[in-house]
Parts: sequence; C-alpha cells; structure tokens
Amino acid sequence: MNNKNFDINHTLHELKHFLPSQMTLKDFIHHNSLHAFQDMKFYDGIFRASKLFGYKVTLQLQEYRKLFSLGRIKESVIERIIIDRKGADELGKWSNNILYKEYDENITARIGTYRSNWKKNYKIDIDSLVHPLLYRIIASYLDQGIGAWEFPVQDLSFLEAIRSIESNSVASFFKTNYAKQLLFDNSITIADLLNQLVGKEEDYETYLFDLSFSHRGWSGMVAVINDVPNTLLIEKKISLEEFIKFELLLEIDALVDHLGTHWKPLAQIAPNTSVDIFAATPITELDEVYMIWQDAFEWSYYDQVLASIKQNNTNTTNTSIASPTPSFQAIFCIDERECSIRRHLEYVAPQCTTFGAPGFFGVEFYYKQYGAKFIDKLCPAPVTPKYLIKELGVHHHSSKDIFYAKSTYGLASGFLSTLTLGTLALKNLFQINFKPKMSASISDAFSHMNKDSQLTVENTDINEQEEGLQVGFTVEEMAIRVENFLRGIGLIKDFAKNIYVVAHGSSSANNPHHGAHDCGACSGRPGCVNARVFAIMANHPKVRAQLKELGIVIPNSTQFIAAMHDTASDLIGYYDDEQLNNENNLLHIEVKSAFENALDLNAKERSRRFSSINTSQPIKKIRKDIENRSVSLFEPRPELGHGTNSLAIIGRRSMTRGLFLDRRAFLNSYDYQTDLDGYYLAKVMAPIGIVCGGINLEYYFSRVDNVKLGCGTKLPHNVNGLIGVTNSSDGDLRPGLPWQMIEPHDPVRLLVIVEHYPEIVLKTIKSNDAMYEWYKNEWVHITAMHPETKEFYYFKDEKMNQYHTNNFELKEIQNVHKLFEEAPEMINNYILNATFENLPIYQIENTL
Repeated sequence: MNNKNFDINHTLHELKHFLPSQMTLKDFIHHNSLHAFQDMKFYDGIFRASKLFGYKVTLQLQEYRKLFSLGRIKESVIERIIIDRKGADELGKWSNNILYKEYDENITARIGTYRSNWKKNYKIDIDSLVHPLLYRIIASYLDQGIGAWEFPVQDLSFLEAIRSIESNSVASFFKTNYAKQLLFDNSITIADLLNQLVGKEEDYETYLFDLSFSHRGWSGMVAVINDVPNTLLIEKKISLEEFIKFELLLEIDALVDHLGTHWKPLAQIAPNTSVDIFAATPITELDEVYMIWQDAFEWSYYDQVLASIKQNNTNTTNTSIASPTPSFQAIFCIDERECSIRRHLEYVAPQCTTFGAPGFFGVEFYYKQYGAKFIDKLCPAPVTPKYLIKELGVHHHSSKDIFYAKSTYGLASGFLSTLTLGTLALKNLFQINFKPKMSASISDAFSHMNKDSQLTVENTDINEQEEGLQVGFTVEEMAIRVENFLRGIGLIKDFAKNIYVVAHGSSSANNPHHGAHDCGACSGRPGCVNARVFAIMANHPKVRAQLKELGIVIPNSTQFIAAMHDTASDLIGYYDDEQLNNENNLLHIEVKSAFENALDLNAKERSRRFSSINTSQPIKKIRKDIENRSVSLFEPRPELGHGTNSLAIIGRRSMTRGLFLDRRAFLNSYDYQTDLDGYYLAKVMAPIGIVCGGINLEYYFSRVDNVKLGCGTKLPHNVNGLIGVTNSSDGDLRPGLPWQMIEPHDPVRLLVIVEHYPEIVLKTIKSNDAMYEWYKNEWVHITAMHPETKEFYYFKDEKMNQYHTNNFELKEIQNVHKLFEEAPEMINNYILNATFENLPIYQIENTL
C-alpha cells in the first residue's frame, strides 16, 4: 500500500526524543527527566509536558500553601514575584489567587486518548491482554544474568529470535495462526500492521505514541539499548522498530482471539476521534499560579544563601579562613554530600585546606578490574575515553556468597543445597537481621579496586592496546591532565606536604539504584580508581619535571595520597600510603585521626534525618549505627543520596568556608585570579549543567511526581534482568528515583554561583550552545559574584543584571555537636510528604 505520508523513521526519531533516556542500572546516571523539552523555557516546557503526558511538574497548591504557613515561603518574596510578573496594580488579585482561590488540579493527558477507543468500543482492555506476555518476553531476552534460565536463542536479533523459537517449538507466543503467519511474512511492515489496527494513515503516529507510552519504561529502555548497545554487558540486538512490530502483532493476535473477525480498525469504529498530541498548549491561570509559587519558594531560599555568602565574604572577623601555609590539603568530589565532610575536616583541622572538583579528577579512561569480563567507564557520560587502566597483581579473589551460586538453581543440586546449606542459611538469616555486616552479596564500594593491586597507569609503548584502547597514559598525556586539573581548581602554588585526593562511593545492601549513589562524574561508579590514578600521575617524577616547565613547581617533599570516602557508611580507605616518606607518614597518622573525627561529626550530622538513630547518644555509637545502616538488608534508606541538593558554587573556598549549607551545595574549587580571561572557567563550567543540573532535575521531577516521573516506593520493586526495576514480573520498568531517595528533597532548581566578573561568566556560558541552553532556558539559575565588590549579578533575559540581596543575619555557632543534637527539634519532623524544614545558615567558628 502507499504510505507516503507516514514516515516510520521520523516517528521512531520523535519517539526516542520523548521517551525516557535512563540507562540500565549499571550505568545509572542522573539526567533531566524532561530532556525532550529543554529547548523551551523551563515553565513553557514543563507545563507542555504536563498537558501532553499527564505529569505533575510542580508541588500542589496545598503543599505550597503549607510551606507558606510554616514561613518557608516569604510573603515579601511572593509580593516581589507578583509585581515583577504582573505589575503592582495586580498584586491584590494574584495574592488572592495563590493564597485562597480554588482550582481543579486534575490533569488530563493527551497521550493514550486515541488508543483508549479499543476499550470504549469493544469493551476490551488490550493492554492487560498483551503487556504481561510482552514484558516477560522482552525481560527474558534482555536479561543480563539474573535469570536461572537463559533466553533460548542468544545470537539473533530480537525479532529473528522470536521467529526461531516459533519455528522450533510446539507451543507458541501467539494464540492465533493469523498473527503467527504475519510474523513470518518478511514483507509486512509496521505501516501494514497499523493499517489493520488503525486504518487511517494520519493517525498512525498518534497510535504509536499511545502504544509506546503505555509502557514508557520498556520502550525507553529498548530505545536506549538501540542507540547505546554498550549499556548492556551481554550484547543484545534489538531495535525500537522490532519491539513495536512485535507488540503490534500481539495486539492483532489478542483482537483476533477475542473478537474473531468481528472487529474493525479504529478509524472505522471511532471515525472522529483523532488526537493531535502535539497541538499548542496555552499557559493557563493555574499554571501562572504555580509559577509564582515555585519562584517564591526558590527565591525565599536563594535570597538567604546569597546574603549569607555576601556576609561571609565581607566579614573581616571570620576566623574560619584557612591558613596560608596549610598543614595538609584534601581534594574532594564536588558532590554535595562531600560539602559536610569538608566542613567538618576544616573544623577539626583548622590549618588544612580543602578543594572540590568533579570526582573523576580529570583523568578519563575505561577500567578493567582484575578477573573481570567487562570494562567500566570511569568519566562523565558524554566523554568517550581512548585509554584503558587495568588492575594487576591481585593475589586473592573477591569473596562469593555460596547462597547465590548458580548450582543452587538446579532440580537435584537445588535439593541437595537446601539440605546441606539450610542450617547455615538460618544462621545467616539471624546475622542479617540482628548483626548486619559487610558480605559478598552487598554492594561494597571498596571492592571496586583491591588496595594492594597495581594499575597500568603509565604507557611506554603507544602500540600497546587492548579492546581498541591504549593501555595507560604516556608521560606527556599525564602531565597535560595533571596541569589542567590543578589549574582548574587553582592549586598551582603553596603545596602542602600531604595532598589527599578523596574519591567517594556508596555501599548498600538494599538498593538497586546504588549507581545513583556512587560518583556521577565516574558514570555512576566509585571514584577510587580515578583518585589513585591521579595521585600516581601527580607523584610521577617525569610528570613533575614537565609541570615545572609549565610553571607549576611541586616540591619534592609533596606527596599525593589517594583515598575514598564511603558516603553511606562514613568509612574511609587510603591507597598507596605505604609509599610515604617518614616525615609525611608521621603527618599522615595525624591526618587520619583528623579524618576520623570529621567522619564522626559527619555521621552525627546525617543521623538527624534518620528516625532510627538517636543523635544525642555517644558519637562513636552514632558512627557505628550509620555503618550498620549501609549493610542492613532491611534498611530501605542506607543513605539519602543527593536529596536536598540545590546549589553549585564555583570559586575559592573562602566564599563558603565556615558556612553551614546543610549538605545542599556542589562545591567546585576555582580561583579567578589564576584565570582572568576565563579559559579554565569554561572547562570547569562544562559539566555543571549536565552533571549537577541533571542530578537536580531528576530529583526535582521524581519528587513532584513520584508515580510517573519517579519509580514509587522501592519496597515492592523487583530487579528485572539487572537492567531496571518493576513493581512485579508483569510490570513496566520504572524510570526515575524511588521515594526513599527523594522524600527529604525540596524541589527547587539548581542555583549556580560563580566567583568571577559578570562579563566573564556571561562570555563563558555563551561559549558553548549546549551549556548555554541550561541557563538561557532557565532550567538552571546562575549568578556571578563580583570578586571585588562582592555584589551579585543574576542572569536573566540573556544578560547579567545586578541583584541586591536582602540583609541577613548569620547565626554564629561554636559547638557543632549541640547544633546537630538540637536539629531534630528544629526540623519539625516531616511536613508535606517529608519536605524538611531547613536549618538556618550558620557561620561555624573554629574553636579547636
């Protein structure tokens, strides 16, 4: 038939654009859940997405009004927003609208409307007939090793594998011969199948959108695998086109089975029900009310932050400023969970200096762990490395849990295993419940690399390759990366004797999304390998010789030490510290003690959000309870991840040192004095939108609509094929974040604060279209703090506008123990689905 108006390739392209783009669990990387609308202004984009797909995209009116009654949204900010948007004459009207007027907040999505005609006209729920079988087949085909039995055909594409099974099996996936014959007719196209189901070419695309969004999780995952095959460890050949074609065949099969020949395509049974999914979506009065509330919510917080930073930078009596000759230096990931450990380390060791940088530490590579079959990508998602680091010299293998051995799945071996391992399993059950500890079945961040292993960091022969990658870096390549990294964070002089490169990872026993708790800059994996690689590079004599020629002189007495902070258990491990000279080793012993004290305080600060831990008990007991949470199988919240993230601050540590920012800030070190033209600022800013903005927006949307844009409570989740989670074996994959990760999160957009001249910041964000889109379309806010006047400039309408902060009185506190002990009373427990009352911003004095 002639289908000149229907272009399947165009439709597939559009589908991939709007479907979820979440990778498999092993590559779980935060991203903007509504990325398809990012080319629009924030509010235009989110409200259009809401009308098309039925998403909630802001808090509900009762939630905003509750926040207002609690004082978390300021009346003065509301008035300012209304006047700015509507004019002073409209203040009374819009104040009444947002505070008192009742609106119908129910959302009617366009998606799914057209295809619902099957149920309306034939009283048949086609989804319930097709989806359970479809999900089981696709899950079995894509399975990455969790299933006891493999899919019967492994070496063919999805549709060819289905044909092979149908050809060689007595049973069939299809109930009718008619659909089975269509399967084997290679001339049948998607358009031909749609002609039978729809019958009207203009509605083909609408039908495919309805079809794909009836299970957006599986459709999105197939689209991702289609475009990024290496998101699977075990390769599977599948395309979104094949997946759609198979589902259309199952739909025809279900209709023929239930209705015989007594059914007609939708165009004949519902001739006037066409839906233009992508027609215009005007902004309504309710949308404008949401906008005012959201802006007021955000700026009630931002105003406090900006005023606090300004006061911290103009307070000449601030005793928290670091010493010009630091006792030691520590470089952490910019991750906002490291915001608190940095603050505590500076509190217990006032003479130290800390820095923040993306946790891959500027060294991009694939990593092959000793004995591993596959390689891991350890750098930001958009980067494609050409280097491979291998782990060698491991003298013992990782432990394995006998209870999960494949031999226990067989009929005879399973019976024998039950008899022989039953008593041991009972003992294991008691241990898991009453005395949890690390085991082989728990995701252990420190198991990513053996402490005593060797890494192939240096390459002496560029022809040495493996899997198409260069093994290690040449000296020149190492020097370039170390120079770029050190200049980027402003560490080019005044080197301490011991410099710690501190990565982070997260251990947990009950968390399919553990990759979302590891380092986003390392593609959702622990960053310990990157920290160790960078330290080896920076300690290399030939690298230092080249750095000296480039103007960076690192004294011979300086040694870099790699470490990793487990953000769930609050444990820390060090790498290659046995290579320290005697003097630095003595200092290392003191520094380890400081880290332990800082981690105690960090655990105490975190404990105020965990109802199962008494924050007033002895601090070592709190620390142990925190560790136990991370290895407890029955603990759904081993840590709260990036919950509460809201800021990204790029500048010298003096901007924020001593400020209590409540673990809400990504902190990226940068010294404008070493980069007046902004050359390195462009490199520093490049990942902020996609990494920090991606984290922020995924938490935002998972918080405001945890049913559709999040994945609901994790308690009923099943890990499906090691690629995603479902609520049952017959369920759709659930993209987004579980409730237990986002319940304390305030859904506000990220505010980026840069210490540099406003014109340089403006030039920098405009230098890259992909970067500029985040700020121009207001998915992320950005301000510049003038380094001389300390005044703020807010980016709006494609220019920097001076922003006058309100006066804000910083509270000073000397006893951080008391702060965290009082915190639970100040939080007011949970409000509005667990939105937290934030602590005031404090200035913490160093008193030790």
